[in-house]
Amino acid sequence: MKTIIIFIIIFGLLVLVHEFGHYYFARKSGILVREFSIGMGPKLFATRKNGTTYTIRWLPLGGYVRMAGAADDEAELDAGTMATLIFDANHKVQTINTSDKIVSTDGIPFQISKTDLEHELYVEGYENGDESELKHFAVNHDATIIEKDGTEVQIAPIDVQFQSASIPKRMITNFAGPMNNFIFAILVFILFAFVRGGVPSNANVVGQIVPNSPAAKANVETGDIIEKIQGHQVKSFTEASTLISKRANKVTAVMINRNGHRQNIQITPKTVTVNKKKVGQIGIGQPVDTSVGAKVSYGWTGFVGISSQIFQVLGKMLTGHFSLNQLAGPVGIYTMTSQFAANGFASILYFLAYLSVNLGIINLIPIPALDGGKLILNIIEGIRGKPIPQEKEAIVTLIGAGILVLLMVAVTFNDFQRIFQR
Repeated sequence: MKTIIIFIIIFGLLVLVHEFGHYYFARKSGILVREFSIGMGPKLFATRKNGTTYTIRWLPLGGYVRMAGAADDEAELDAGTMATLIFDANHKVQTINTSDKIVSTDGIPFQISKTDLEHELYVEGYENGDESELKHFAVNHDATIIEKDGTEVQIAPIDVQFQSASIPKRMITNFAGPMNNFIFAILVFILFAFVRGGVPSNANVVGQIVPNSPAAKANVETGDIIEKIQGHQVKSFTEASTLISKRANKVTAVMINRNGHRQNIQITPKTVTVNKKKVGQIGIGQPVDTSVGAKVSYGWTGFVGISSQIFQVLGKMLTGHFSLNQLAGPVGIYTMTSQFAANGFASILYFLAYLSVNLGIINLIPIPALDGGKLILNIIEGIRGKPIPQEKEAIVTLIGAGILVLLMVAVTFNDFQRIFQR
């Protein structure tokens, strides 16, 4: 149960951070955000403010932003829809209630035959079931629709739709989701460094010593500076680790500097298996930099480090040196959540930041259904000097979504295989 709760919180936080980026810059760009949902599935709670409906839904996994005119947004009502029309003081339609869950006693029953809620803003149909007279009513620019599930959202006139914003504003709105994930990751990496008490340093200094290890038996102490190994000058912890790894079960000469005094000691690294290779280890950890500056700067260095790893994987995908084992779907992420949760709060923070970087970069891959694909379409539109036909954009997006679904199925199947092969 603990792992499930942590998984839901992590997944929900990442998606909400991502979607809030789209929401904030859409609002700043004059794009109407019809709905901002926390969670998915059936509605639990809803409230409206400044044209946006804020909902909480039953399934606590992520959320979404519904922008006016976006591919997943519907502005028109089907002919034959039964509704109740509520009017404002100027006798313009203020609310179109299509839900059986909410009863409007101050409106008129209306069967819709035709609507234009984008340009001319009107609704046509038959009042009180009287099909002998077609009625035509003007609709208020800021009118609302109460949808089948009882959610009330504002209509989407053309001037507040996504397509009506300038290309630069649409691009920043599309990029804002991944950008928020990157900013969030940097902040979480900083928090991780403070919770942990410091960040690993690559200085050639001994950090924590494993009890009963070769280093402990040779009386090596935390803070000792490793100057030479087998006569080779050492300038970093990575260099020291590399040299020691090559000397499994071999007596090794090590020069250390303790408080300005040099000592030559003999250590025999024990043999351990790492990634199916036998290497030598003496049982010392990296030094930790506990300064405030190091903790704050780790936000950036942690972000850059994870980003470079992800780009290496993506590069292997392009060159053909790729395995599905390098990817993880929800099942794999759940398994990793369990592993990180077992190591404490700091470990969970690191995992949260790691996933946030992943989500941001993956969303920038130029596949039409992702933010990166949308950015490419924005660029193409800017070069063409005219919008891409919505029909063609919808087809391209559908193809991209299909590719993502196939990849997700393959990754999830591979996740299950890895679990059962253990």
